[in-house]
Amino acid sequence: MKRRNIKRVVLTVFFMGVMFLYGCSAGNTPEKNGDQAPVPGHASKTAQSVENRAGEDSADKNGKGTTGLQFGEGSENAAKDSGGGLLTDQVDWPEEDRKEMGFTGEKESGDSEKKEDTAAGGEQEEGKKKKTAAGGEKEEGKKKKTAAGGEKEEGKKKKPSDAEEKAQDRQIRLGFAGDLNLSEDWETTVFMDRQKNGIRDCFSPALLKEMRDFDLFMLNNEYTYSRRGKPQEKTYTFRADPKRVKNLKTLGVDIVLAANNHIKDYGEESLVDTLDTLDKAGIRRVGAGRNLEEASSPVIYEINGHKIAYVAASCAEEHEDVIWTSPATDDSPGILGCYDPEAFYEAVRKAAQQADFVIASVHWGYEYLEYYTEEQEAMARELVASGADAVIGTHPHILQGISIIDGVPVFYSLGNFWFNGEDLMTGMAELTLRLPADPHEKPRLTGLRFIPCTQRDLFTSGPEEGQEKELILQHMRDISFGTEIDSDGNIRIP
Repeated sequence: MKRRNIKRVVLTVFFMGVMFLYGCSAGNTPEKNGDQAPVPGHASKTAQSVENRAGEDSADKNGKGTTGLQFGEGSENAAKDSGGGLLTDQVDWPEEDRKEMGFTGEKESGDSEKKEDTAAGGEQEEGKKKKTAAGGEKEEGKKKKTAAGGEKEEGKKKKPSDAEEKAQDRQIRLGFAGDLNLSEDWETTVFMDRQKNGIRDCFSPALLKEMRDFDLFMLNNEYTYSRRGKPQEKTYTFRADPKRVKNLKTLGVDIVLAANNHIKDYGEESLVDTLDTLDKAGIRRVGAGRNLEEASSPVIYEINGHKIAYVAASCAEEHEDVIWTSPATDDSPGILGCYDPEAFYEAVRKAAQQADFVIASVHWGYEYLEYYTEEQEAMARELVASGADAVIGTHPHILQGISIIDGVPVFYSLGNFWFNGEDLMTGMAELTLRLPADPHEKPRLTGLRFIPCTQRDLFTSGPEEGQEKELILQHMRDISFGTEIDSDGNIRIP
């Protein structure tokens, strides 16, 4: 009996000792010490939070941020390509995150190209990417902890080939704004020249970022670039010194509408100088040329194996006594006119044969009339029937409504963007396109948005928020018959 009790005591002591040792070991797990234990096949919590904060990819524009998207062949500016890298100059990184991601010393500046670590000998994460609900991309590359506490990717990494880059669907954002005026001695330019940072001080920082983040951004160049010529005998003539063209680069402009009623204000000489100035600056222009063939030719971008075409024309002076901005002919410079719109329709049809997505930009309508006319709507319907996938209007100097014709968006007027000293509602149009990996599949319009802005006291701000935002959006609903616009400016595509 005593032997049996002794044996029981020994066993009890033994098991208590085992439990004590197990408890000590469990108390020192990484979770207890405040670290997230690595889970095979997943990034650390810290790295994931950093990735989520890295969505505002805004490189300095000679190559602007593209919200993590990469261009295929045909991109006009290779600096636009972004590899989803983390740009430290745009994010206020917590110190622990900077150490975790390998950033030391001063914040790194640079464009949106992928960076490689050198001194540390590590590899930057390329990571597997997956589309988010909004169509963007985020990294979820597999990582594991190294002995030094850093992170590296599992498996060998190599730069994707051009063929692999193309073999992915892409999403791009096309932006459009209304009238810009950089004419000498005009109130906008006088104001700009007094600012410490020039044109950067004429737009809100948030709006500048929005403009520069578009993959392609277009606005109306409502003046001529020249030091030559004589002003035409009209009420307003606008001429900018050719050196002013650099401001378009600052704003992130890729292409301008040249088919308007001021591009020839100082005669044919000034028009030719304008074409030369834009060409030398690397700014594409559409709707004007040294002859009719050039004026009616589309501007085409190729992205991810898909071609996006821009075609433009003007009939802005059809309600005037004199057509000062004469259309181009076979042997004289001018605009593509649409006073007889058949030439414009034919230009759209030809563009549709060459490209996968066609944008028709037209300078039309009555100035300061907020409701689009039956003539504008009739022309829009013919443009859609001719092959236009979007119609963007300018000239009235104020906003006009938005309509959807057979699934094609029509913005009848985007108004003044930064044009004069009037206080006006304005805005930008945003088209989001899905470009399939298969170049034989047609690009698809997946998003449509009106971005509310304000021109006030020679300063344009946006995207507006709060009461100002709702006021502008409600105005757009009131003048857009049958078009649904939600509280964020998103437009329903039937």
